[in-house]
Amino acid sequence: MTIDLDTSLKAAMGIDGAICVAIVDCTSCMALGSASALPSVDPSIVAAAGTEVLRAKLRAMEILGVHDVVEDIMILLGQQYHLLHPLPDRTGAGLLVYLVLDRSRANLALAHHQLRAISDELEI
Repeated sequence: MTIDLDTSLKAAMGIDGAICVAIVDCTSCMALGSASALPSVDPSIVAAAGTEVLRAKLRAMEILGVHDVVEDIMILLGQQYHLLHPLPDRTGAGLLVYLVLDRSRANLALAHHQLRAISDELEI
């Protein structure tokens, strides 16, 4: 089964504790789609920041001679979880799903599992 961009954004925002989600084109650092539960969270900043984190990790892997792929990046803050999930390069588009969660309301393991399931079904 495949789901479209809007359906995947709604599904991601349905994850317990979801604050913001952005599906990002890593080439342009632009959000192809986003949703936020808080008006103070700007999805365009989330998109750009997520792309920079992924690029930094890829540069570090190159410097270290690590020949592998990034499946996920988790950033654990005092009040939030940030999950970055690069989509498998099915189209060559270089896409990333960035999910921000409220740590007090989220189950990290379950959210990670749900995000991967949503990402696997996403069709752009």
